[in-house]
Amino acid sequence: MSTQPSARRQAWVLGFRLALQLVIPLVLFLTSIRLTLTHAYVDLAYRMPGFPSDPYGFTHQDRQKWAEISMDYLVNSAGIEFLANQHFQDGQPIYNQRELRHMSDVKALTQTFLALWAAGLLGLVVFGAALWRLSGMRDLWLALRNGALWTLFLMAGLALLSLASFSFVFVGFHHLFFKGDTWLFLYSDTLIRLFPERFWQQVFGFLALATLGEAGLIWWLASRVLSARGSANVPAESSPPTDL
Repeated sequence: MSTQPSARRQAWVLGFRLALQLVIPLVLFLTSIRLTLTHAYVDLAYRMPGFPSDPYGFTHQDRQKWAEISMDYLVNSAGIEFLANQHFQDGQPIYNQRELRHMSDVKALTQTFLALWAAGLLGLVVFGAALWRLSGMRDLWLALRNGALWTLFLMAGLALLSLASFSFVFVGFHHLFFKGDTWLFLYSDTLIRLFPERFWQQVFGFLALATLGEAGLIWWLASRVLSARGSANVPAESSPPTDL
């Protein structure tokens, strides 16, 4: 009878540990995605060496202006009229109807990612606090280190796949999340002029590097803490007696 509460407690510990380790890769990857939805990232992407100029006449300032407005739409609560009401100086809308439909689809996907990110952050706090409460800091740091290690392996695999065949990953992503050919556009369309293929190559590269960096930092910190705790728990050896 006395072993039943202990066994139940251990089952909860294992469950919270596994949940925390599983949610860490999700949160780190979605954190990197959130970073790409900022004005700072857009500016960085356009300033990268070798980024192609727009053959149809957008200046760097034009691209940055319209790209930032597009990013704002993805993360705000406005409807598609936010973009439909945007016009060039000659009165032409910046996006045609096909582009607007795609941007609406992209916003729905983005909002889903952001909701998952918020849920994941909450999960980190809840699972981490529960694990610490039931099993102590050592188990919490072990779970953080293991979750970071899983992230490193997953992102290394994704990075290698993207390097081997970016087109395969890019097309596969769009087939997975969008219907038919709704994501294909003319080179003269604003979406392609603002976000050419090079932009998305940089996005995938940034996601891989940023997530690897985040996971590497957590793994290093957790390893250092565990090592320090292990050393602190080792009793000092007694000094050998000396003859006077």
